Amino acid sequence: MGAGRRRRLTLVATILGSGIALLDGTIVNVALPAIENDLGGGLAGQQWVVNAYLLTLGSLILLGGSLGDLYGERRIFALGIASFGVASVLCAIAPTIETLAGARALQGMTSALLTPASLALIATTFEDERERGAAIGAWAAWGGTAAVIGPLAGGWIVDLTTWRWIFGVNVPLVLATLALIHFAVERRDATKRKERRIDVVGAALAALGLAGPVVALVEQPSRGWLDPVVATGLVGGAALLTAFVVWELRTADPMLPCGLFARRNFTFANVETLLVYAGLSSLFFFLTIYLQQVAGYSALESGLVGLPATLLLFALSRRFGALSARFGPRLFMGGGPVVAGVGVLLLVRIDERVDYVVDLLAPMLLFGLGLSLTVAPLTATVMADARRGDSGIASGVNNAIARVAGLLGIAVVGVAVAGRSGTQLDLDGFRIGIVLTAALVTAGGLVGLLGIRNTPGAAAAPATPSA
Repeated sequence: MGAGRRRRLTLVATILGSGIALLDGTIVNVALPAIENDLGGGLAGQQWVVNAYLLTLGSLILLGGSLGDLYGERRIFALGIASFGVASVLCAIAPTIETLAGARALQGMTSALLTPASLALIATTFEDERERGAAIGAWAAWGGTAAVIGPLAGGWIVDLTTWRWIFGVNVPLVLATLALIHFAVERRDATKRKERRIDVVGAALAALGLAGPVVALVEQPSRGWLDPVVATGLVGGAALLTAFVVWELRTADPMLPCGLFARRNFTFANVETLLVYAGLSSLFFFLTIYLQQVAGYSALESGLVGLPATLLLFALSRRFGALSARFGPRLFMGGGPVVAGVGVLLLVRIDERVDYVVDLLAPMLLFGLGLSLTVAPLTATVMADARRGDSGIASGVNNAIARVAGLLGIAVVGVAVAGRSGTQLDLDGFRIGIVLTAALVTAGGLVGLLGIRNTPGAAAAPATPSA
């Protein structure tokens, strides 16, 4: 197989593999009412189906990045894809809401292996700077499209079959990705010494530290702030996260090298990631539930709402990535989230009767335009200063922040929503959630505008890319 064709097929494999995980992270949203109707659990149960996945993905993806650097991105990518397929089958046959949440947690663990390895493979496969930049743009465009198109695909599957097939469809995609890995992805030596130890303590502290406040925030509406479970989750989680930071600063082989945050653009881009992705996850979580449970939309109809944003992201992401490489990322990373935030805020006008053209089309177009301005410049900027040998861990850092952002966004906004709506989402709770979501996204733009500096090559093809 020629080198050029091998590179192209490797790019297809990374896009398909990471796209499965990104798709699965959002495809579940439109199925939540059907899952709740079948397995029960109320709003808290719906949150756990999403948050269990984000919790393990966000807390372990740093470890996944380190494993890719230690043992080779190809090997870890293949392992992650195969195990993701097994976890998907377990989700499809889950008999209870608790079992489904557990299987979703396992899915998150496997995604923590495959996601950083996919982008790190691009870094090691495309050595030419311009080719790498184009590959990153394609990865960002297709990955973002997969994440946004999830509600559409999920709605179609739920309406035609059953919610269980949103997990079953992963199996043939997993098999196709494994075939591409076997025949096209080149075997390379790992970039780090095998003798380096895996930071198991750090991974455990991160996972438990994040679990505490998430449990507290999800359970608070039904238990109250003074309940032992809620209080212990908040206090214990804060203590464990503090211990995590201390451990990472002192251990010889941290899964989170704190030195990465000495880079100004890397740090501010990740703060923007935290805010924008918190808003992104909250928007599609609460909007899809509201449209089905209050406005009477079918699963497919609620999934179609995100289609304009998907089309804009697909059409414009690579173009804006190229423009940011030419003019610098600051304007794109500052203006994009502000445009998206305005689109989100327009949704506050809707009531129980929602007309798609009048109430939803313009907000989704603005949101998609803002996201298109942001995604590729943000991805490239995060990785611009990372060394080649740290490609996996740098990718993992940004992915971890994005997934933790979704986890915390749904949990934090959910407290305000449930405090007004109770166990079922209503109009008042939805409007509160929309205002908070718009504020999160817009704040991300302000961080980019004030914090990012236009440096030569910062938004072009970085030496080692990020997710």
